[in-house]
Amino acid sequence: MGDFLVLIGVGSSFAFSGLFYHLYQEKTKELKKLKEIPIFKPDQHLVRVLKASPHKRLQYVAVEGLVQADGEPLASQFVPRCFGVIQKIAVEEHWKYWNSLSKTWNSRTMNRKETNNAVPFSLVSPGAYFTDLYVKVQNPLEASGCYLERVYFKVRRAEEGLINVVVQGFSGEKPVAMEESEELLRVGSTLTGFGEVVLEGGQVMRLQAPQDGRKYILVPTDYRSFLDRHERTASMWKALTAFTGITGVCLLAGVIRGMMGKQDDRSK
Repeated sequence: MGDFLVLIGVGSSFAFSGLFYHLYQEKTKELKKLKEIPIFKPDQHLVRVLKASPHKRLQYVAVEGLVQADGEPLASQFVPRCFGVIQKIAVEEHWKYWNSLSKTWNSRTMNRKETNNAVPFSLVSPGAYFTDLYVKVQNPLEASGCYLERVYFKVRRAEEGLINVVVQGFSGEKPVAMEESEELLRVGSTLTGFGEVVLEGGQVMRLQAPQDGRKYILVPTDYRSFLDRHERTASMWKALTAFTGITGVCLLAGVIRGMMGKQDDRSK
């Protein structure tokens, strides 16, 4: 029985090693593609490159800059002097209902409401808030990426009164809590956009969804930090591949040593 469990451990170690190696290879390929993407800032260099490009268009590049509202920014509903250009407010209620079969209270989420607001915004180079050079971000809500920052979160517990107890007795349901949260893409935060950049009117630059089907992505960090995060993930998969592989080899060596020891005992 012990040898059987050890063999299961050997097989599991090699299986996980193969899985982690596959994930490492996939992440390495992704990193290689990311490093091939040209990186720009909203400056004269980008304007010159666009003017020299066919149709004044760069099909897929990364643009890094600071978020600046084109007009009036959105004010946070919960945090004073906090402004953004994309806002998501979510409210959801948590209830419990009586399960007559199991004789227990079970939880569920009800009446989730989500409000999304956005105003036009652009990316500008750091320290260049008052400049004619900027990249307008088109249709940011269509982009993928977790670029919103949670600026407010609160859980309001339901108060149990006499009326609520009576209602719960008839309906078999009772409120537990209500969650409120607010997320913002804040003005002045660093943002990197991956997509197509076009030049219009000789000076207006726009970042938009690529026409060749590649992903339109917004990430709330600079390009170097974004790349570092992917490299750390690749290193993690590589380390796990080595650890599980070595563990499998050690376990297998132990099994072989044990079998050889038994054969020696029998020969004696």
